[in-house]
Amino acid sequence: MTTGVRRRMGVEERKQQLIGVALELFSHRSPDEVSIDEIAAAAGISRPLVYHYFPGKQSLYEAALRRAADELAARFVEPPQGPLGARLLRVMGRFFDFVDEHGPGFAALMRGGPAVGSSTTNAMIDEVRQAAYEQILAHLKVDRPSARLELVVRSWVSLAESTALLWLDGRRIPRAELELQLVHDFAALAAVSAAYDPEMAEILVGILADEPADGPFGDLVARLASLVPAAGAAPAVSAVPDQRLR
Repeated sequence: MTTGVRRRMGVEERKQQLIGVALELFSHRSPDEVSIDEIAAAAGISRPLVYHYFPGKQSLYEAALRRAADELAARFVEPPQGPLGARLLRVMGRFFDFVDEHGPGFAALMRGGPAVGSSTTNAMIDEVRQAAYEQILAHLKVDRPSARLELVVRSWVSLAESTALLWLDGRRIPRAELELQLVHDFAALAAVSAAYDPEMAEILVGILADEPADGPFGDLVARLASLVPAAGAAPAVSAVPDQRLR
């Protein structure tokens, strides 16, 4: 028979509980719309007790963002086995899982929420972007990226972020299509850069050498081929960068 006596939480355990409660509420509504009273009620404690653990809503908000940022960065971690296209598609699946589950919280993290301009939140956002950037370089097995490769990867990370934010506004495009499209976008960015730079061309050739015809990158080639006029009507395109462009 239970006595109904609640177990007393330690300081760190209570803090983690409040952060979890805040994140859950932020996942459904903008942090601006969530009050300390709501957080206290959801945690089953009084408002003054919330302030005992966190000086104010801003500090609790930043702690919640810290957890969200760590979790989001972890979504880009992927074992380096198999074709790159399939790996990126799995990464995008986990990324959109997070976006789907924590819509308002994700938007608050990427846009700064009630802490716009805060050095703390800006640093967390930069950490997420840097973690994603480093993970992609690890997949490409590049330790010291060229300027063009850095531009490609950082541009793609930024594109994934902005695409997710736009998708949240109405979700008018099927999520699975966007995940695949973003993988295609990475290939397209790399291909355009390869047309200007022999080093990027070498990286792209290495990527495509391991790609199966039925993989995401093979799918892109098939889609593009269907748009090209019949052979003979279109000019031949060389796979080697034009030396005049260097």
